[in-house]
Amino acid sequence: MLERARRLIRTLAVSLAFLHEGAARTRALRAARRAPTVAAAAAAALGAPPRPRTLAALDRALVLLADHELNVSTFAVRVAASAQADPYAALLAGLAALSGPRHGAASDRVEALLLEVESTGDAARVVHERERRGESVPGFGHAFYPGGDPRAALLLDTARALAPRARGAAPLFALVDAMRDAGKPAPNVDAALVALRAALGLPRGAAAGLFAVGRAAGWFAHILEQYAAGVLLRPRARYVLSKAPDPGR
Repeated sequence: MLERARRLIRTLAVSLAFLHEGAARTRALRAARRAPTVAAAAAAALGAPPRPRTLAALDRALVLLADHELNVSTFAVRVAASAQADPYAALLAGLAALSGPRHGAASDRVEALLLEVESTGDAARVVHERERRGESVPGFGHAFYPGGDPRAALLLDTARALAPRARGAAPLFALVDAMRDAGKPAPNVDAALVALRAALGLPRGAAAGLFAVGRAAGWFAHILEQYAAGVLLRPRARYVLSKAPDPGR
């Protein structure tokens, strides 16, 4: 089972090559399949040179993302595993939940915000306009960490050390500073992962892919634990009668 899990995690890392097109995809797939580690496979799949600092940064991100209590994707994995679903099926349950914009795909919303900052060149203005429209700023704030997401702090430090003036990461660093100056929530792991993606010069969309690769390691740990428990997860529901709506309204 452990060997199957290792193969599946590597396969996920290799699949990041599909962010490319044409010949670039073919080259990335070949290089990723030859890579010795998961971090190296992810770097090769994303077209990043296998420099020690790059691999160390990716390793750090993958470890930080591996587990985070019973978040929605991990709970979905455990529910599937509790029914003795095949590990592949349980993994798919996790990926399905992770694809939601309020979970793993939240980094895609941060990417869109980054484009907004790049187009205006004024992070403070973007924050102000979002506030004026009553909109949240994706990638900032976390219900579990009112004082700031510790994972984000570490990844942002890593991104700044890698490329303090990287053209792709600069708008996000400016956004972090603008949110801090406005007294707004601190960045969470989604914003920090996009910052790391930009600092390493990886293609857009890589942040969500790296999230899936890292979290898969935790998913398999939960799958094994749930198999061993032998308990079917089956929450109960309470039905409450509500007043029928007035048809005249």
